[in-house]
Amino acid sequence: MTEQRIILEMGTGNDLYGEDYTKAACRAVQDALHHSSLVLFKSLGIDHREMRVQVTIGVQQPERVDVDVVTAELPRGRAEVNIVHGGLNVHDPDNDTAHVIATAAIAALLPIDPAQWRLNKMARPDRPMG
Repeated sequence: MTEQRIILEMGTGNDLYGEDYTKAACRAVQDALHHSSLVLFKSLGIDHREMRVQVTIGVQQPERVDVDVVTAELPRGRAEVNIVHGGLNVHDPDNDTAHVIATAAIAALLPIDPAQWRLNKMARPDRPMG
């Protein structure tokens, strides 16, 4: 049985006044999570604990993100959070501060036995559905 990515969602989050990288990262995770609904767990009777969740957060100062706080934002699956250099800081020279913008990519993976699934021949890009 091999693990297959079943979804990939992206999100952004920011902290405009506190230069809080963890807060921006958490907001990016929440933004990504609000773009998806994984109904297949209930529909197919799959235990969500079988899902591995890979999270990559990009910020300008990765060392300032509390990984445990970000991990706690994930409601399902076994989370792996990786903080990397990315995102964006927008300097405010009038107030000598930075607006922190974080980006998040969340991938959900499930162990899937390819022998249990087959592609519907009608589900091809060159054939319209319906």
